[in-house]
Amino acid sequence: MAVEKVKKSFPRKINKVTIGTGENAVEIGGHNGLPFMYDEADDLGEPVIAMDIFDQEPDKWTDIYKDSIGRDVIEDPVSWAEKAEELGVDLLSLRLTRHAAEEDPASPEECAELATAVNDAVDLPLIIWGSGDEEPDNKMFPEVSQALAGEQCLIGSVTEDNYKTIAATAIADGHNIIGESPIDINICKQVNILLSDMGFPTDKIVIFTTNGALGYGIEYAYSIMERTRISSLGGDEMMAMPIIADIGPETQRAKEVKVSADDEPSWGSQEERTIAWETSTAVAYLQAGADILTMANPDAIEYIQSYIDQMTPGE
Repeated sequence: MAVEKVKKSFPRKINKVTIGTGENAVEIGGHNGLPFMYDEADDLGEPVIAMDIFDQEPDKWTDIYKDSIGRDVIEDPVSWAEKAEELGVDLLSLRLTRHAAEEDPASPEECAELATAVNDAVDLPLIIWGSGDEEPDNKMFPEVSQALAGEQCLIGSVTEDNYKTIAATAIADGHNIIGESPIDINICKQVNILLSDMGFPTDKIVIFTTNGALGYGIEYAYSIMERTRISSLGGDEMMAMPIIADIGPETQRAKEVKVSADDEPSWGSQEERTIAWETSTAVAYLQAGADILTMANPDAIEYIQSYIDQMTPGE
């Protein structure tokens, strides 16, 4: 006798969020099932990849990473953006930090000029991150947001203690926003409520639960992401937002990525470790429910593109 397959259904869909405009826009969310469970859901769509580019060379990152991008490329964010487009990623993750530098900081106007130049150089939608330093970020984001008004970028992140300035400018200029919480599902929901209470559309919010790399609290971060996704599918409208996971920067912080084979011969090739660490971290968060991955290493990006293709049924 044939055994009937048990399928799980959920009462709610994740909000659909559109990043970018026109034919190059990227849609995330809109699904009503768990990751890659295509036979249980009406429309799961596909996770998307954003490549990280910086407004200045990330000096704490490994030489192997910098060489994988190209030393000449990382000196110019526009060239970096063009390389990302060549790799076939879905979005750009532009990280603006120079405005928060202690010496010779970039002005908000200079940040806006750079963001505009990157946006004009490629056909990919933009995710725009700040430095994480509240005061300079609150001065920078209004300028950048206004310069890209109507482009429907994804900007942030905002927290429960610092959201009003950035959210107000995002509303005025038609952008989406990243709501950040410190691996805490209750604070995650609170950030979404605060944004909603000030009139921010819930279908323009993307959740960032924060996360670590493989070996650095990944199980805890993974479980919070899973709980967030299950809560939203179960009917909680204040949790029904797509999720972004920060892969590249977190991976570059890992000791196992930074230590050379000369220092730890038993660990094997540092180059292979770098790729494997970022790839493994990305797969974990895809399975936990991430809709957007921000990634750094071109080889790791290629592996994850292949993984998503293999896990996604053909047309």
